[in-house]
Amino acid sequence: MTSATAWLDDPEAYWAAIDAAVRAARLAAPVLALDAIALEHNIADLRRRAGGVPIRVASKSLRVRSVISDVLRRDGFAGVLAFTVPEARWLATTAEVPDVLLGYPSTAVGAIAGLIGDDVARSRVTLLVDSTEHLDLIDAAVPPTAREPVRVAIDLDASLRYARGRVHLGVRRSPVHTVAQARGLAREITRRPGFALVGVMSYEAQVAGVANDAEGSALRNRAIGVVQSRSMAELVERRGKAVRAIGEYADLEFVNAGGTGSLEATAADRSVTDIAAGSGFFGGHLFDGYAHFRPAPAMGFGLDVVRRPTRDIVTTLGGGWIASGPPGPDRLPRPVWPRGLSYVGTEAAGEVQTPLRGAAARRMEIGDRVWFRHTKSGEPAEHANEVAIIDREADGGPRVIDVVPTYRGEGKCFL
Repeated sequence: MTSATAWLDDPEAYWAAIDAAVRAARLAAPVLALDAIALEHNIADLRRRAGGVPIRVASKSLRVRSVISDVLRRDGFAGVLAFTVPEARWLATTAEVPDVLLGYPSTAVGAIAGLIGDDVARSRVTLLVDSTEHLDLIDAAVPPTAREPVRVAIDLDASLRYARGRVHLGVRRSPVHTVAQARGLAREITRRPGFALVGVMSYEAQVAGVANDAEGSALRNRAIGVVQSRSMAELVERRGKAVRAIGEYADLEFVNAGGTGSLEATAADRSVTDIAAGSGFFGGHLFDGYAHFRPAPAMGFGLDVVRRPTRDIVTTLGGGWIASGPPGPDRLPRPVWPRGLSYVGTEAAGEVQTPLRGAAARRMEIGDRVWFRHTKSGEPAEHANEVAIIDREADGGPRVIDVVPTYRGEGKCFL
């Protein structure tokens, strides 16, 4: 397995080599493995697609502190997009990340108070707000007279809306959609003591998170492509105006936008200063359905066969590592090795056991291992304490070069 693109040249050999490496290291299932060469491929491809715009690492899609720190040491990557206040504080202090943007508003008054009372974290973490109620919660945590200014950013809705909002294409996030709404919130933030308005966030989920080359429907893919193109055109104009309106009240340090699926389109927006990316590092199979890029399957997880209900069915221990989003087959992990296994329709991926059928099952024995690819990238690290890092020796043989903890392995459960 000496090829730099072994996952494309010979997928069977790619996963077999990963299995051999973790078995040689005597790592028990469930085992989470990260191929270093595939990860390097994805890092380089994300940087290429961003076209020089810095990439902010979306930590919810990695949840492995050592990998986050390693990526941030590379050219082209700057800052973290965190998902809870405790995680943001932990990354700012323990991992010494100097720029952490909280990607979601928080009502955790105690955690907010702890962050405000931590001089290092307060100087490095930016809280996200989309209403005056969020400002009130921060004031309730620590009154403005008893604190240094808290860094905040406005969450600008990036969805596409028609017919006065009756048609909504995108996710339901911030109520701040229009330029006037953005200006009004900026005015309120800068009017109130104890706040420093430093940034804007705007996530175009209908472009970044929706596959435009999925299997099964060419007509649907074409329709999605048209909607995404129109959505970006509308958003670039509206976002630019909103950023300028907010800039009437504050000198902004950053405008964050985008995601793994929209890097090229978001990079073309001149109002954007950094782009978020997360799942593209580990390459979940959801992103196999995009026309303009294809990440390498850098991460996989292995489960052991623990029984054989019938001649053509084997059962693995575990497997229900389900991705977020609308429930459906595309949210299930995908069995990739041995090739030819599929779910039993009446059970699918189970919390404790997962039956799989197919010709390959007839050749398998109890104790053999099945490898799966996750759908997105937020779920694997919540099911394992460690990640085995796989690399190649000089002769091309794979081996485990390190075993690093996930968030869970470090005793952290943020959400």
